[in-house]
Amino acid sequence: MVNAGDMNGSGNLMDFLDEPFPDVGTYEDFHTIDWLREKSRDTDRHRKITSKSKESIWEFIKSLLDAWSGWVVMLLIGLLAGTLAGVIDLAVDWMTDLKEGVCLSAFWYSHEQCCWTSNETTFDDRDKCPQWQKWSELLVSQSEGASAYILNYFLYIMWALCFAFLAVSLVRVFAPYACGSGIPEIKTILSGFIIRGYLGKWTLLIKTVTLVLVVSSGLSLGKEGPLVHVACCCGNFFSSLFSKYSKNEGKRREVLSAAAAAGVSVAFGAPIGGVLFSLEEVSYYFPLKTLWRSFFAALVAAFTLRSINPFGNSRLVLFYVEYHTPWYMAELFPFILLGVFGGLWGTLFIRCNIAWCRRRKTTRLGKYPVLEVIVITAITAIIAYPNPYTRRSTSELISELFNDCGALESSQLCDYINDPNMTRPVDDIPDRPAGPGVYTAMWQLALALVFKIVITIFTFGMKIPSGLFIPSMAVGAMAGRMVGIGVEQLAYHHHDWIIFRNWCRPGADCVTPGLYAMVGAAACLGGVTRMTVSLVVIMFELTGGLEYIVPLMAAAVTSKWVADAFGKEGIYEAHIHLNGYPFLDVKDEFTHRTLATDVMRPRRGEAPLSVLTQDSMTVEDVETLIKETDYNGFPVVVSKDSERLIGFAQRRELILAI
Repeated sequence: MVNAGDMNGSGNLMDFLDEPFPDVGTYEDFHTIDWLREKSRDTDRHRKITSKSKESIWEFIKSLLDAWSGWVVMLLIGLLAGTLAGVIDLAVDWMTDLKEGVCLSAFWYSHEQCCWTSNETTFDDRDKCPQWQKWSELLVSQSEGASAYILNYFLYIMWALCFAFLAVSLVRVFAPYACGSGIPEIKTILSGFIIRGYLGKWTLLIKTVTLVLVVSSGLSLGKEGPLVHVACCCGNFFSSLFSKYSKNEGKRREVLSAAAAAGVSVAFGAPIGGVLFSLEEVSYYFPLKTLWRSFFAALVAAFTLRSINPFGNSRLVLFYVEYHTPWYMAELFPFILLGVFGGLWGTLFIRCNIAWCRRRKTTRLGKYPVLEVIVITAITAIIAYPNPYTRRSTSELISELFNDCGALESSQLCDYINDPNMTRPVDDIPDRPAGPGVYTAMWQLALALVFKIVITIFTFGMKIPSGLFIPSMAVGAMAGRMVGIGVEQLAYHHHDWIIFRNWCRPGADCVTPGLYAMVGAAACLGGVTRMTVSLVVIMFELTGGLEYIVPLMAAAVTSKWVADAFGKEGIYEAHIHLNGYPFLDVKDEFTHRTLATDVMRPRRGEAPLSVLTQDSMTVEDVETLIKETDYNGFPVVVSKDSERLIGFAQRRELILAI
């Protein structure tokens, strides 16, 4: 707002508005909407349409179209969000593999697709086929040896830097709002705050393109949070096509709540989890009608993604797993321990990340966003390449950690010593002693865990799209898999101990390390975001593990309790406060011990309050009041003598009315 000194010299009241001639009833940027007024305007509009519909057939058809417009918007959001998610998944797959090599038969194929089409692939070397060549094979015709390794290493780093530089430049030049995860801002917008341009067309386009680039660059971030922002941009775009939503900010927020559900639905292939996520985590006002529409939008989005089939396995997600053994009561103890780890990691992450982001805001570091991204990408690529668990994409890593060791697995994590006399069905492989590959994998996982914990703190919050779900799950999955292998080996070597004796006979398949990875992933994600119900539903939809709801619930609740003991804020609330957005959390409890007299104004010796009176004011008086003060609104009272409050008038509305 212009201050009072400048206002006195100006004759025209319209100079005090941000926009030249806005509609009456619209809001300025960084202002909060009036929920009650939006609700009453919608009621009036609805009453008018209903009364008109009885006048003619055409008006009746118009009233039907108005009633159906909400479902049409949901259908369009679901279709566009599902399509964009499918395209992003396919592009990320190809560009991640491009850092390591290229497919000669068709350069747009990823490594997996390239070897699918090959006739010369053997089962043991399923990742090797003549059509797929690493960069060293293509450039110097060598696949092994120090020179080939160094060349591949160098090109891996160069591709990563190229992707990251392109992403941060696009965000900086075309859409500054496309950075970050987007969920803190969407929570703020859904609570009634206006941030113009945050859900615009440019933001949608740039966020979609840069999301592919940053995930492919190998940085420690995910695409799940930003997909919620992308879906909300779709929701904002389609709601602007219908006057019912474009002219009513309250109704628009109902559409955005449903769009957030569609975003999580395609991010995790979890339609019900998406609806619950929108309800529990991001929405502020969530009437029953919005619940049904969210459900429909999430369904359409998931169906669209399933039709595109980006992973080629007819699943909506990369980490679908099927375990063949039940869990036992004694295993609840390590599950709860993983919950404690998740809560502690969540607390550590939030405190360190907020401290680093505050430092970025208050020091010269914030003036060089491009340099910061380049440096973090270079460090990530240099440290990640030597370790096979950090070199691959985080989604593939989680997928491998969740997997159960079947007879067909070629992973190092499944390098157990087999009993040559074993004749059993393929699914039910008994617990076996760990081989050298498992011990190597444990060391590599421990190093990868430390690296992920540290690098994610510095990566989240940079000026690029960055989600937090996947890195948090990766940290938990690595810790969980290591605990799982430990428990499995303990049960194998000490099956006569009292805790194992009841349920773990020699030659039985007792412990599933992949399940521990899944529980650990849920615990760490819960520790960072403080989700509970939606988290458990997302996890079992994600993995198809319905009978493991109790372990997941135990870990999620434990991680929330432990994290809440150190501070009630999740990462999104912490970022909202860091950015200074006016967000009142519905879940917050306020304990005021203040009396009204302690805060009442004016005190003795202070100037009287700037108020409007019910009857005695002229237009000139109102103009003078607006020019001499810079308040956003004024209380309306009965008279100067009886200052009984009867209403409140916003400054903007007064100017427009005059």
